[in-house]
Amino acid sequence: MSNLVVKFESLQQLYRAYMPFIKPIGMFVATADSFTLGQEVRVSYQLPAMNQIYDFSGKVVWINPVGASGGRPAGVGVKILTEADFHKHHIEKLLSSELASADLTSTM
Repeated sequence: MSNLVVKFESLQQLYRAYMPFIKPIGMFVATADSFTLGQEVRVSYQLPAMNQIYDFSGKVVWINPVGASGGRPAGVGVKILTEADFHKHHIEKLLSSELASADLTSTM
């Protein structure tokens, strides 16, 4: 199982990575590494202005290749499979003021 690590430096960076259209929740992780759809991964992440590191197991459900249209970064969208409600709660709590935004994300 591959391991991915991401440290979100800002709410905007977290907003761009959040994938609410993936049920129960998804997260985009920028990476130039190669993955396949359905591949199982382990993700560790740190939220903005927090010291704690969270982690989960997930499955690759989205791939942005290098050179993706719209200047989107290369990486993978991961469907969170472990403790999804826990991660969704913490992420949406931080993003509560951003969720209605029309700003572009890393995937759509």
